[in-house]
Amino acid sequence: MNNEFALEMDLAEQILLLLREQPDGCSEYQLIQQLKARHSTHIPNLPLHDKLVLFRTHFLVFNALYHLRDRLWQQNSHCLQISPLCVRLLPYVAATSEVSEPDPLRAYYLDMDNLRDTDEQEVERLLASFWSRMRGDYQGEPQEFWSPDQKRAALELFELDQDESSLNLPIIKRRYRQLVSIHHPDRGGSTTRIQSINLAMEILQRYYQ
Repeated sequence: MNNEFALEMDLAEQILLLLREQPDGCSEYQLIQQLKARHSTHIPNLPLHDKLVLFRTHFLVFNALYHLRDRLWQQNSHCLQISPLCVRLLPYVAATSEVSEPDPLRAYYLDMDNLRDTDEQEVERLLASFWSRMRGDYQGEPQEFWSPDQKRAALELFELDQDESSLNLPIIKRRYRQLVSIHHPDRGGSTTRIQSINLAMEILQRYYQ
């Protein structure tokens, strides 16, 4: 099945198959991880901590989602909710499903020039936006309000094993200091990357303190 999934379906079809298995939907991050787990050849099978990999993966997934939404609409089959926090198939309702106004996000993700031409500065801005979404509406809330997706994304940014038994706060803090040393702006790193590392540390500290 994994070989068929990877080789015989385009990315939109792969996503459709995954969404049919999850009637309550899933986040963009979960969707990406499921595509990787099934060995999709249409997205980079690389960690998301690399900003260019993150951008390329995000763009390709959203490009496929908008193509899928258009296809499902034309078939009078389903509506498709597209959001970083929730991607979900919804029942087709003609009265409310038709897109009657221009959709700038759709236009952006369907233009492959935006994938080819986006420079590093723009990727840094998108990276900041990604981690802002990871923060969601939970800033300042107790630990239990942070989502598992936020924790997994933080661990991936830190390149740490997701196995709970091998992790503790001293290990996480040691890795945090290493990353700050590598990416600090005074050493040629970027402010956006440091902000991402700091947010990831905030998320992980809430889980492991």
